[in-house]
Amino acid sequence: MVFPQLKQKIVLVIGGAQGIGAAVRRTFLSESAVVIDADRQYKDTFSQTSANAYQCFLDICEEASVLRLRDELVKRQLVPDVLIHVAGISIMDDFLASQTEDFDRVFAVNTRGAYLVLRTFTAEMKQVKKAGRVVVIASQAGKNPYRGMTAYVASKHAVIGLTKNLALEVAADGIQVNAVCPGIIETEMKQRERVDGAKLRGLTVAEIEAEDASQVPLRRTGTPQDVANVVLFLASPLASYLTGQAINVTGGMTMHG
Repeated sequence: MVFPQLKQKIVLVIGGAQGIGAAVRRTFLSESAVVIDADRQYKDTFSQTSANAYQCFLDICEEASVLRLRDELVKRQLVPDVLIHVAGISIMDDFLASQTEDFDRVFAVNTRGAYLVLRTFTAEMKQVKKAGRVVVIASQAGKNPYRGMTAYVASKHAVIGLTKNLALEVAADGIQVNAVCPGIIETEMKQRERVDGAKLRGLTVAEIEAEDASQVPLRRTGTPQDVANVVLFLASPLASYLTGQAINVTGGMTMHG
């Protein structure tokens, strides 16, 4: 345990079934927090998987699903002290050849979904007067353009905007809101992006992998745990004077604010 202050704190992880979300879930469980993992991959409405862990189905594209989870948490007196929004998708395509339905789908998950989650659960934190933390997983694509990722880039720029505006509006309530902007992180989604990107650009997956590593000053791509460590910091007492920030976790690939 690194931060005993997090023991028995209620942590809601949106999108904790795999990748960065799974690393975040494991990290907070190792801090003896009470972790609620809400993800579309789960079938159960709400189930306890261990003494400090819960799983529940959540479709962030459906407002009714978000509101059902809110009501369940209120009923069980599990309004979060820490809200961590991880869920997101990406689609690889060229801007001029992209499809409107794909653009809309990415925004439905990444931007509208984040909006519903942040609005709903932060409002409950405020209602019960929890001076807590909100951490949103954005992306370095929220600061930079990337070929073949128009919808994703635009959606993550919007997510950073949501984060900053929420941080401004709830600061007086003692709720701190920050974003984490990962770079190239070895997740299931990244592997799929390499396959799709290779087809789009007429390259091999190995060539895409080599290109990825060559762009990082620290000479390696990131792990989900690299991101989870920064999320833990933002939820900890060490981040007591941070809000409205979008922190790069990119191995130096993105260095500006």
